[in-house]
Amino acid sequence: MADQFPPTSYVMVESKIDGIQIYKPALPELGPHQEIVDFKCPQCGGTTGFSSTQGSLVCPYCGYSESPVQAKVGKKAAQYEFTVATVEQAAQGWGEERKELVCQNCGAVTSLPKETLSHCCPFCASNKVIQRSSPQDILRPRFLVPFKLKDIECAKITREWLGSSWMTPASLKSAATLGNLTAIYLPFWTFHSMTSADWKAQVGHPKKERYFSNGEWKERTVIEWRWESGQAELNINDLIISGTGRVSQKLLNDIQDYNLADLVAYEPKYLAGFQAHGFDVNLEKAWEAGRQVMREKTRQACIEQASTSQIRNFSMSLDFADESWRYILLPAYLSVYKYADQNYVLGINGQSGRISGQRPVDWNKVWLVIGLLVAPGLLLGLLGLITIPFGGLGFGIGLVGFILLVIGVILSLIIYSKASSLDKL
Repeated sequence: MADQFPPTSYVMVESKIDGIQIYKPALPELGPHQEIVDFKCPQCGGTTGFSSTQGSLVCPYCGYSESPVQAKVGKKAAQYEFTVATVEQAAQGWGEERKELVCQNCGAVTSLPKETLSHCCPFCASNKVIQRSSPQDILRPRFLVPFKLKDIECAKITREWLGSSWMTPASLKSAATLGNLTAIYLPFWTFHSMTSADWKAQVGHPKKERYFSNGEWKERTVIEWRWESGQAELNINDLIISGTGRVSQKLLNDIQDYNLADLVAYEPKYLAGFQAHGFDVNLEKAWEAGRQVMREKTRQACIEQASTSQIRNFSMSLDFADESWRYILLPAYLSVYKYADQNYVLGINGQSGRISGQRPVDWNKVWLVIGLLVAPGLLLGLLGLITIPFGGLGFGIGLVGFILLVIGVILSLIIYSKASSLDKL
């Protein structure tokens, strides 16, 4: 019996040659394409917004509420293969009518609720912005973690954080002019892969060795290098890679303690009243970054198999398998605040409340503390130097001074490094 032609899984496509029919595999179904929805209260006609505390759409005018229909899927949220067909068939647009805010200063594009009249850029605080209709041809997120914290809670977290370091100006907590805390969904990619690596390296083993010198036998420690090899396999799941270059990677890493067990299937209702930022780091670039992270994790797993920590001439052959991805949104609050005519950026995890960002440094306090740390060692060292002519006491005082100086210098370097990082992202 002849095979069926064309197969049931193939569809006809346009042919540019008369008399020739061309077929291609049908694209996989990834779920229905949602139509654009509007968030109007069915009771009073007012504009509804998503409430993080109630977990539902709420009308501020008449109290009507409506919960999203999607259940929590958590880490079991579906992941997708790296195929062109998968990406092409994915749903497009935000699923609701929204506007875009295009910053003329930093170039960021932010999605806004359509009822927003005016705004400033959440990434650089510039008011040189243009609003336009949001296109519906962008890749739609598949999952998100809803907001859990309200802006009033984040304002309290911010005030406490501003006053939590002795290195900042004493007036920072009261004098800082806080800008609006912008609740915004930021784009992220998550990746899964099985990695398998064969490795080999020379591993150092210390051993005692006797040798003859100046007429007597002595002992010393030498390193004996032996070749070792092995294989490491890792199942790396839910690796989170940022989908935007508009927010400092250091800031995102600092607040990135998201619990993906709270993932829910994307619904436009979750975005009601919130801003959102589509990815500007595409899947290919994000996967390249993810592979580098996975490569390093696998390399560390290989090194841990070595019999000692002294390793040289390390080499590794790495394979990836079962790669898959998700495009998700995660909640954050961003703000640009002003102190002493300078702008500083901060970010808060909208799920956990973890905060990070820039803070001004009071260098007068920092240098004073550094001076107090090194002064005892310098003074005792000087005293020991002066008292050396009076016997062994001076040598003992100088030795104590040297030890204190070394400790003071080490602590000073730690403090200086930490202070230098406070106002940088």
